[in-house]
Amino acid sequence: MTATPAPPPSKSSSEPADAGFAPSPPPDPSLGHGPSEEFSTKERLVRWAIVAVVVAGILVAPRPPGITVESWRLFAIFLGTIVGSMVRPISSSAMVFLGVTALALTGTQTPAQALAGYADPIVWLVLCAFLISRGVVKTGLGRRIAFVFIRAIGHRSIGLAYALAGTDVLLASIVPSNTARAGGVIFPITKSLAEAYDSTPGPTRRRLGAYLMIAVYQADIIACAMFLTGQASNVLIAKFALDSANVDLTYARWFIGGVIPGLVSLIAVPWLIHRLYPPEVRQTPGAAAFAAQELSRMGRMARGERIMLVLFLSIAGLWMTSRFHGINYAVVALVGVCGLLLSGVLTWDDVIGERAAWDVFVWYGGLVQMAAALSETGITRWFAETTAGYTVGWAWGAALAVLLLVYFYAHYAFASITSHATAMYTPFLVVTITAGAPAALAAMALAYFSNLSASLTHYGTTHAPIYFGARYNTQREWWRYGFIASVTTIVIFSTIGFAWWKLLGWW
Repeated sequence: MTATPAPPPSKSSSEPADAGFAPSPPPDPSLGHGPSEEFSTKERLVRWAIVAVVVAGILVAPRPPGITVESWRLFAIFLGTIVGSMVRPISSSAMVFLGVTALALTGTQTPAQALAGYADPIVWLVLCAFLISRGVVKTGLGRRIAFVFIRAIGHRSIGLAYALAGTDVLLASIVPSNTARAGGVIFPITKSLAEAYDSTPGPTRRRLGAYLMIAVYQADIIACAMFLTGQASNVLIAKFALDSANVDLTYARWFIGGVIPGLVSLIAVPWLIHRLYPPEVRQTPGAAAFAAQELSRMGRMARGERIMLVLFLSIAGLWMTSRFHGINYAVVALVGVCGLLLSGVLTWDDVIGERAAWDVFVWYGGLVQMAAALSETGITRWFAETTAGYTVGWAWGAALAVLLLVYFYAHYAFASITSHATAMYTPFLVVTITAGAPAALAAMALAYFSNLSASLTHYGTTHAPIYFGARYNTQREWWRYGFIASVTTIVIFSTIGFAWWKLLGWW
């Protein structure tokens, strides 16, 4: 059905220039890293009991041959931290803080070893990238980019989805916070577009909003997979790949590997959802006209926007060309933040007030250290050798296919990409290599699948509750089209992606 849409409502000159499309601040990171609701004392005690049972169960279980008492205790604390991050009796950051403290308190590691993760350049890279993303939001550069895309291709409902997806992909090249990017910049515009066409939660949700919410969310998941900076866990995954398989997933390699299957997926997924879950409003010329009007009202780029754009392009360019100049990624990010501070785009109050950045810094630094220490204990190798026994006699292609599917759909049990990758990436990588799969192929496939698997549920990554919480879609719809999107991206990355990496000579 094709409806004739009413154009987006005009605004009087007395309204601020960003009325209707003003970006809300990035939603509370507790949506992804802490409790999403207030628990009763009984509920919280049950969640703590689950963590305690896991830790106690590991400690009393027989140790595998060759594993020391300290290594087994480290494994118990690590697994307790991961399970705690999943059931969330307290926020994930607080859970990691407790885990780091437990390592030092029990003598499993020295205080210097337990806190070493906070000196890792990767942790500082993520922190700085979050601060850079604040500059993108604060200056309005992200909104301007979105309106440029909408003006160009937003004349139809599917064009709107592609325009918002294009904005997200461009921002993902440097903004690792999918909460700030998809939640703080893209979501308010998506919601405003739906409401402009009289599509609100309830009887009119299918006019436009229900389609846009699912399509834009699924497109963001693909954007997360395309860049090392697509979401916060990717640099951690890259570290796992280097430490476990000596596969160096640099910024350039990650992007080059993901660009072809990623772009194909970005075209296919919104189109497929449009076919299977069509909006009633198909033609949206008013949205394109409104975007042009908003750009006109925004006027020429202000000084802060121009500086942000130059730094945006410079940082991305330096990350892409690191093999030629040799400057560490973290140093590039630090220089970028310094540029924002010196130019006045960001103030020190902005830096210390960026709650999401410091929240990530705490849990990231702790997990980096725990995962690195665990990889040296021999437990991962023991797990891989034990698990690989089930695939003895299989062709490596069959073993890789089964293990990738198990890894992907295990995400139904995880509430974040970070907890999924931290718990399962290294063991599954070692298992697939032990089964005979090429190291680079296994490392890259698992890296991309770590992101793509967040398509499945309404809690799969940080900003999933934001889009689902807009109340345009039922849980059944969200899971159904999430599963369809997962099958689509698995097929594309396992065929076009594998062929592309073979053409590049990476396996």
